[in-house]
Amino acid sequence: MENRHEIEVKAEEKEKFPFLHLSLLIITFFSTMLAGAIQEGINPIVQPHLIYKGLPFSLTLMLILGTHEIGHYLASKKNGVSATLPYFIPAPSLLGTFGAFIKMKSPIPHRKALLKIGVSGPIAGFIIALPATIIGLWLSEVREPSQMKGGISLGSSLLLSFLTKTILGVTDDSADILLHPVAFAGWIGLFVTALNLLPMGQLDGGHIVYSLFKGGHYYLSRIIFISLFPLGFFWEGWFFWVAAVFVFGLRHPQLIDETTPLDMGDKVLGIIALIIFIITFIPVPFKI
Repeated sequence: MENRHEIEVKAEEKEKFPFLHLSLLIITFFSTMLAGAIQEGINPIVQPHLIYKGLPFSLTLMLILGTHEIGHYLASKKNGVSATLPYFIPAPSLLGTFGAFIKMKSPIPHRKALLKIGVSGPIAGFIIALPATIIGLWLSEVREPSQMKGGISLGSSLLLSFLTKTILGVTDDSADILLHPVAFAGWIGLFVTALNLLPMGQLDGGHIVYSLFKGGHYYLSRIIFISLFPLGFFWEGWFFWVAAVFVFGLRHPQLIDETTPLDMGDKVLGIIALIIFIITFIPVPFKI
């Protein structure tokens, strides 16, 4: 009996090697590097030796997304919640990825744990995305609108407008900016942070609102959900986001312990996360 038990334990340990996670990480690294190279005007079929030029974009974006998910993972472990390592999602798109996620394998015990798990990812990702955006803007070029033909026009948040004015000395409407790949990756990181912090459903923002104002989650979640509909006429992606949230549910599942109070430090973290949402939210992210 003991020998069989030892064999079973060893088999379980062998199965725990994160082969799928590692494989997706490597594939997504190459898909984002390819996307970055294409953004630089490289034809990967004709110029495969120049694909490395996508590294600044790839490394920056992967670091932001990875830090976000590792933040969730470490907070989950610290609060006794079983969670998987991050799953990166490669994609043949402008960005080379659809992001990353972790899966919770056990219920979240109480509001303190929920809040810390909810804020950890966005704050960790923001800490990387902010300096990346600042450095990238320093490396970016200001161009006259007549020099910019085609391409995609990116929307701006309160934070991005402030950084653009401070670093480059221009407003969103006074000139066009040719973003450095690092700045573009930082822009994506800040945008993804805002998406995750939308205070509805089971998004990170939904977790935070449920922790801070349990009764208010029901109403705020529906207000935000309805508010995104008109924005969908300016950027169709909001319709997809609304549909995804609807499928996964606007209601927040109950916790094992709903009575454990938050201390002042928890509340400050939650408020910081909500402020990050306000300054990073972009109503119309893309204009083609």
